[in-house]
Amino acid sequence: MGKGTPSKEGGGKTHIVCRRCGKHAYNPRKGYCAACGYGRSKRIRSYNWKK
Repeated sequence: MGKGTPSKEGGGKTHIVCRRCGKHAYNPRKGYCAACGYGRSKRIRSYNWKK
């Protein structure tokens, strides 16, 4: 395989399923969930603008 678009395919997985919320938003490299905040805080991540 040479240069070009076909050689760029297949990157790694950024997010996996979160243990706490079950959403596909846990980032193993950063070590926290983008949806619920697991790994970063004990409280569940929530905002008033998300209703």
